[in-house]
Amino acid sequence: MNDVGSWLRDQRDLPRLDCELLLGYRLGVSRSHIIAHAEQSLTAPELSALAADTKRLRDDVPLAYITGRREFWALGLSVTQDVLVPRPETETLVEQAIGKARTGDRILDLGTGCGAIAIALATSLEAELHASDHSEAALCIARSNAMRHHANIQFSRSDWFAELSGDFHLIVANPPYIAQDDPHLSALKHEPVAALISGPDGLDAIRSIVAKAPTYLVPQGWLLLEHGYDQAARICHLFAVAGFTAIETIQDLNRQDRVTLGQAR
Repeated sequence: MNDVGSWLRDQRDLPRLDCELLLGYRLGVSRSHIIAHAEQSLTAPELSALAADTKRLRDDVPLAYITGRREFWALGLSVTQDVLVPRPETETLVEQAIGKARTGDRILDLGTGCGAIAIALATSLEAELHASDHSEAALCIARSNAMRHHANIQFSRSDWFAELSGDFHLIVANPPYIAQDDPHLSALKHEPVAALISGPDGLDAIRSIVAKAPTYLVPQGWLLLEHGYDQAARICHLFAVAGFTAIETIQDLNRQDRVTLGQAR
């Protein structure tokens, strides 16, 4: 039978949620509609499009690249293969930044990608938001997402701090932090390498950011970085060497070390 329920049963090797969301995208309906209407018939063009989509899913293409959309911080964001797909664990970074920010603060999001972090902060705070990325393609997507959500953000093209100036109260970043020989990279083959890999141990970008950040922070300003679950001890050491105080690592909802923060002297 060519109906929703039968099609879902035929995709048992794929995550059920992804398949329901994919159906909703192709049929132009909500996931709740898909769940409630298992008997809905699928046309030949719809089945053909779904077959092509599921082939891509089985090749580890993220669903967000197929639909062109990803939810983050309850915001609908456009994504392409020019940017990393925003992950739920990155909301931990947003939560911590909101907790440290005060009205009127100047906040910088380094390596903004699709703009997820900066837009989440801009729509949650009364602050002056700046965001940078070395990729012009990523900045185009970020600007479009910011316009969609009426987020007032000043975007700049820069390789980390290279083209930036001024002092910030908070600097936040979700930089690349995967080691170049990490076995998990095969499952991320469709995402931009520059946003994932950072040297032999995954810490090249973080070393640079931590070392240079004090120059761009006001006294007692904060640096907040997302990182891998097994990198916290090494990153805390980098913070200490750079002169940060009040250094702390925060766990995500899966109880994995995810964000380290520190305060400039």
